[in-house]
Amino acid sequence: MKESNEVPLIKFLEGLKNDRAAMARLRRGLGKSGGTPEMCRFVAPFLPNDANAYVIDRYFLIASLFALHPESAGRGSSMGKVFRAMMSASPSVERRFENLLNVDAKDLGGHLRQAVSLAKSKGVWVDFHQLFNDVWHWNYPGRSVQMRWAREFWGYEKDQDETSAQNEPKGETR
Repeated sequence: MKESNEVPLIKFLEGLKNDRAAMARLRRGLGKSGGTPEMCRFVAPFLPNDANAYVIDRYFLIASLFALHPESAGRGSSMGKVFRAMMSASPSVERRFENLLNVDAKDLGGHLRQAVSLAKSKGVWVDFHQLFNDVWHWNYPGRSVQMRWAREFWGYEKDQDETSAQNEPKGETR
């Protein structure tokens, strides 16, 4: 059965993850708006017919990020969960996450490149299907993607505290 957030481009790239030459071609697009000509064979077939520059940039960005760290996490793992998994590694992780939440869409690529590199260095996998979908909603009113990531990053302790409080025996009243 097809996952609700499954992205055809990512499914295709997952099939290529052991093709070192293909991954190298895709990685060469890191930091390059619109990717590189050698990426086109992998990305162009998935572009919508009416794709504008923003859409094209996002497809090439996600493809190059995937090639940087082609190990896929389970579905539904947002970057909030990725950063939470890296939290014990360094106190600067929280600061990096705050910076990522605050970035404009035009600067998102560079921050995501740093985030995926950090995840790779810490052995934390990324759900690129989810990341692809989240990138499309980055500028939505109410910053829904950023708020979901924040809840998934900082909400963990809150969830644990609420569970602990519910499981504590109630004191006797006098």
